[in-house]
Amino acid sequence: MSKAESAPARRLRAGDVALLIVGIMIGAGIFRVPADIAAATGDGAVMLGLWVVGGGAALAGAFCYAELASRYPGIGGEYHFLRLAFGPRLSAWFVWARLAVIQTGSIAAVAFVAGDQMRILWPDGPPPAFWAIVSVVFVTATALVHLEMTRRLQQILVAVVILSLLAVMVAALWMPAGAVVTDAVPIPAGGGIGMALVFVMLAYGGWNEAAYLSAEVKDGRRSMVVALVGGILLVAVLYLAFNAALLHALGVDGLAANPAPAAVLVQAAFGTAAGAMIALAAIAAALSTINATAITGARAICALGQDMPLIARLGAWDGGRSVPVAALLAQGGVALALTLYAATARDGFAAMVAFGAPVFWLFLSLTAVSLFVLRSKYPDREGFRAPPFLPLVFLAACLFMLWSGVDYARHMWTEGGRAAGLLGIILLLVGLPLAWRAK
Repeated sequence: MSKAESAPARRLRAGDVALLIVGIMIGAGIFRVPADIAAATGDGAVMLGLWVVGGGAALAGAFCYAELASRYPGIGGEYHFLRLAFGPRLSAWFVWARLAVIQTGSIAAVAFVAGDQMRILWPDGPPPAFWAIVSVVFVTATALVHLEMTRRLQQILVAVVILSLLAVMVAALWMPAGAVVTDAVPIPAGGGIGMALVFVMLAYGGWNEAAYLSAEVKDGRRSMVVALVGGILLVAVLYLAFNAALLHALGVDGLAANPAPAAVLVQAAFGTAAGAMIALAAIAAALSTINATAITGARAICALGQDMPLIARLGAWDGGRSVPVAALLAQGGVALALTLYAATARDGFAAMVAFGAPVFWLFLSLTAVSLFVLRSKYPDREGFRAPPFLPLVFLAACLFMLWSGVDYARHMWTEGGRAAGLLGIILLLVGLPLAWRAK
């Protein structure tokens, strides 16, 4: 195989990457978390303000990642940045964390959301775990076909999700303020701003995945800036309008009382059949997130395989299809195993959030630090430079969310859930011997 066939080609445009960012960020979580945030704050204005804060934190991170991706492009994303900044051992440990915890845990979590929505559509059908497994297998198989297949699938899924969010907003405008009244008892406000921000940042999560495509983007320097900033701004505007629509129709107490507020709102406006349409939209959102996550996650694993002879098979790249076949298969296998584990928990989605959050924010914090290290090591490297103070803002946000992720995992454990967060840390430590052998 020639070098050209074993390395990724620049086939993606800025719009393709922006759609991948939107597809990852606007997952099924936006159909779940507004109620939790309303319950935690008990105030509509504070709730909307936190969505603005979350968007600002994500945008600060986007500018930092745009600098990293334009100055140091590579298929490994954070793996590539961490390797340049701190050496091969830490970067190899990070890829192990993605394979064993971060990426695969995220895939399993979102797959369970798709499974829960299928249960709504087909109450007497197979359990959610079955549909979660089907979701993982379907998306992995699709990603193995060709990059073009996943690119077009992403376009369709993102369009469905955005149209669904717009439908909810139209339904809200159709009705007078506070018109939707339900029998549900409002959840007492509690948890405060810190807990609310955990859910806000969960909804905003995933924008950093664009870094894994920096070696496949046409006009990489400019396109990465446009894709990251444009994608996050679009998501932030949609989130703010979506939550404002829910508050308009339900009020803060009604929103806090309904874990599926979008379905309640659309059903009240357009009838019972509309609830099924929202469930389908949530499934589309879940598949969109899994699809984009699978694409980017496999590229980090592939990058590590190309640098480590011990796992060289994972570094295979099919130039004809623009697909890292072995890495995709490995990632899919681990995600399936985690899906089976989550099936034994009371809430598979919540268990996987607690499982991956501490590890994810640990390495995102280290990536924020790597920007300062790389600026010092390579002061003359050409490319985009993030505006002043934004890297410090991004680092502070990452450290706060690391603390919040650990606290959330502890809370889940003490509330009678599985020790999923502890399992994630144990699996992270298991990868230390592999990382130590990296050169």
